Amino acid sequence: MKKVFVLAVAALLVFSSCDKNENQDPTITIPASYIDNNYATNAQAEIVVRTQMAAIATKAKSVRTAGVSVTRQELIDLYNAGSPAVQSVITDYFDNALASTNGYFQIIEDASAGGTYTPSVPQGQGGYFEGRVFDENGIEPDEVIDKGMYAAVLYNYATTLMNSSIQAADVDKIIALFGANPTFPNSGSTNVSQPDLMMANYAARRDKNDGNGIYTDFKKAAIALRAYIIGGSPFISERDKELINLKKSWEESSAATVINYCHAATSKFTLSSPTNADIASGLHAYSEGVGFMWGWKTIAQQHKIITDAQIDEILVLLNAPADGTPTSYTFVTDAVNQVPKLQTVISKLQSIYSFSNQDIEDFKRNWVADQGR
Repeated sequence: MKKVFVLAVAALLVFSSCDKNENQDPTITIPASYIDNNYATNAQAEIVVRTQMAAIATKAKSVRTAGVSVTRQELIDLYNAGSPAVQSVITDYFDNALASTNGYFQIIEDASAGGTYTPSVPQGQGGYFEGRVFDENGIEPDEVIDKGMYAAVLYNYATTLMNSSIQAADVDKIIALFGANPTFPNSGSTNVSQPDLMMANYAARRDKNDGNGIYTDFKKAAIALRAYIIGGSPFISERDKELINLKKSWEESSAATVINYCHAATSKFTLSSPTNADIASGLHAYSEGVGFMWGWKTIAQQHKIITDAQIDEILVLLNAPADGTPTSYTFVTDAVNQVPKLQTVISKLQSIYSFSNQDIEDFKRNWVADQGR
């Protein structure tokens, strides 16, 4: 009897120990850096899209050389090339804005056809001005094409991975679409061996590199997200929280860059005696801001903070209504009345994203260049 009793007690202790372990909260260690196992393989398709998108932008920007023109068909050919093609992952809305018969691929063909441009009441079809090409309304089409695709192509593609079925390999893909890589250099300059590209490059410019910036937030979220995915079902709530953080930092990077370009355009348009080079620089910065903003329109609301109604309101303030004719030239011809709208855009974005006053001031700067990193 004594032997049976001892065995029974031992068994009870074993079961009690198991119950205690099962009831303890699971823990996980978040690594300090991103673990790169098969990034290049996992993100192969996303890198193809990114490469083709860069080819479109390069072709569009070739018009900055005097006498060089580009046709809509040349851009369409690049747009439909590759597997997957850029055209296959863009929002339907921005696909129409670019590739339709009156879209920006056609607009840049017309504007680069050999004419010249002077900011004034629209006439003709635009042309070459101070090393850039503008349409007759004063907007730089190559920048709208390029920067609009950052959200309409890259972020839109990333949202197809941002769901409850997300896998660790998908985080590699999202990082590639952001334009970053597992080294997370926080720099798009040639000072680093694997520089950031596209949105990651601009996120780095908005990051003071003090451990609290937007780029750093994206990096931290990506590292934690991957760890929680690998951790499995006990960490679903943590996984979902980091996925939200990842989206937020990406979107904030874009909004901060729109603010930067509003600051830059204002500084040129408000000069007492702006040169033609100043005016072209202002319209260039302004056009980049329009592109960055416009690309977010029709991204599913579950994946973004800003609403389409707010985007429309901001585009109207930018004199580039989403479905209307831009009056961009008025920032030059009627600066006194039009340029204050850029500050209103800044204020609205500050409110939407809860940026601090110091953030708004910091977004004026390119911190990568200023810090030489």
